[in-house]
Amino acid sequence: MATQPLNRVKSADIELKDKLVAVNRVTKVTKGGRTFSFSAIVVVGDENGIVGHGLGKAKEVTEAISKGIDDAKKNLIQVPILHGTVPHIQKGKFSGARVLLRPASEGTGVIAGGAMRAVLESVGVHNVLAKSQGSSNPHNVVKATINALSQMRDAVSVAKQRGVDLDKVFNG
Repeated sequence: MATQPLNRVKSADIELKDKLVAVNRVTKVTKGGRTFSFSAIVVVGDENGIVGHGLGKAKEVTEAISKGIDDAKKNLIQVPILHGTVPHIQKGKFSGARVLLRPASEGTGVIAGGAMRAVLESVGVHNVLAKSQGSSNPHNVVKATINALSQMRDAVSVAKQRGVDLDKVFNG
């Protein structure tokens, strides 16, 4: 079964804000002793439906973060947002991490944990109920959340895909 391509976006003229999700110190043991380096996972988004994630590795924390931001700008996707929330319930999975996103009414806020919260705030969702199940590894949780968001579809895209009017999507 072939997977459909993600709705990718170019980052040329979009004002992106970055959020640092996690920094990890990595140690490599050599015959001369231990060598430390850092890996940073970063989420970027315009808070209006565009989000991406990236991983940067370097000897310095700031350099790892900037590499992560550059990587995130290469992995942007477009997400439909309906009245400040997600259009429908959606599950996402990556490796051992599973996430559940539910639409929420106005005034609820972002009910989500650390790594998921960073992704949802970067994409511009203001009201959502989210649950992270399985692995709590920030890398996998971010990728599972992006997976769930990439599967979101609004009514207009469903109507276009089915080749019917918008009214027929809701009235059957």
